[in-house]
Amino acid sequence: MRLNIFAAQPRLTHEGAPAFTLNAEQKLRRSVLSCLLWEDEFYEDGEAIADRIAALAANVAPQTVAALAIEAREAFNLRHAPLLLLVALVKTGSGSGLVAATIERVIQRADELTEFLALYWRHGRRPLSKQMKIGLGRAFAKFDAYQLAKYDRDSPIKLRDVLFLVHAKPKDEAQAALWKQVAERSLASPDTWEVSLSGGADKRETFERLLSDNKLGYLALLRNLRNMDQAGVDATLVRDAILARRGADRVLPFRYVAAARAAARYEPWLDQALTEAVLQGHVLVGRTIVLVDVSGSMDARLSAKSDLTRLDAAATLASVVPGDVRVFTFSNEVVEIPPRRGMAGVDAVIRSQPHGGTYLGKAVTQLNKLKHDRLIVVTDEQSHDAVPEPVAAKAYMVNVASARNGVGYGRWLHLDGFSESVLRFIQEHELLLEGAAD
Repeated sequence: MRLNIFAAQPRLTHEGAPAFTLNAEQKLRRSVLSCLLWEDEFYEDGEAIADRIAALAANVAPQTVAALAIEAREAFNLRHAPLLLLVALVKTGSGSGLVAATIERVIQRADELTEFLALYWRHGRRPLSKQMKIGLGRAFAKFDAYQLAKYDRDSPIKLRDVLFLVHAKPKDEAQAALWKQVAERSLASPDTWEVSLSGGADKRETFERLLSDNKLGYLALLRNLRNMDQAGVDATLVRDAILARRGADRVLPFRYVAAARAAARYEPWLDQALTEAVLQGHVLVGRTIVLVDVSGSMDARLSAKSDLTRLDAAATLASVVPGDVRVFTFSNEVVEIPPRRGMAGVDAVIRSQPHGGTYLGKAVTQLNKLKHDRLIVVTDEQSHDAVPEPVAAKAYMVNVASARNGVGYGRWLHLDGFSESVLRFIQEHELLLEGAAD
């Protein structure tokens, strides 16, 4: 058999531009931090992305996998992708306290106890390691009666199953009594909008009571604005809850856009809350150019059940960049739009031009001719043409999809994810640079 006949295939984006050769850690980060697990994207299906994450995590140092799982959960507010990393960590980090410590930290909602086991057993049931039991036991101990009752569901794997498997020891008699209720499935029904409304309670009275008592989570608030509007809930209560932003630290920026589209009357307050959510850091110094990908692939929905797209997520980030900003979009052409903030900025990006090809190279070439201190590109990186190096001293490529290959490396500082954390990273990164210069 002749072997000296196959030329190495160049790495390309899905649209054909030359892509960078990445190491396993870089591949893992770009696959994880923009991933809503199992959800299909424009170029790749969710199953393939999940399989790639699992394969890459098996070839990355356990400490790196653990750190990425924590970052994905705490900084990027992802839920299922971090759990998949935990499954990989169980294999590569077995025998060390790292596994238990990471499980304890990453699991932050009671239902993640059962979701983690479902992922662990997705290819067949198998025993739990000692470190898994320790980590799950510590995580279980973090939750009170309300949190446990809220997620004590009739699913194939129940909270009581987790409790029996890990043999956790309660810290006191009160916790022992609580866990006995979990084992017997006799927890009192939690005071949530789902429980109240399923029991036939009046919608308006239920929502007003929960709002007055600060018992409605922020994501639940955003998702129920249409229901509240239709039920005639006191608008002042709704406004105050939106602006108070209690629990909003776990809400991704594009959720505000979804809420405004579902209940337009609340958009002014949602707009204010969105802006405040991401402008708590320092204003970026100097002239910033923001370039947003509005190509056809960006119209892919974030999930099968969502009306929101990758473009919605990208446009939301672009609309809240702090400082002196010029905003451009690219597809087949490069178009400058007014640098509007919040919801108006999102609309301006989306409506700026037809959503066609992905000519990022042409766009960067054109913008390199303009005077600026910083270039922030928000894209899925699947350029049709070769992308030149940026001329700005500070250049960021923000990737909002999980495609295998990308173009934003080299002189670009590459970031993954559609959380406001990418903007906070830019702010903190530049403050560190300034401190080092001083």
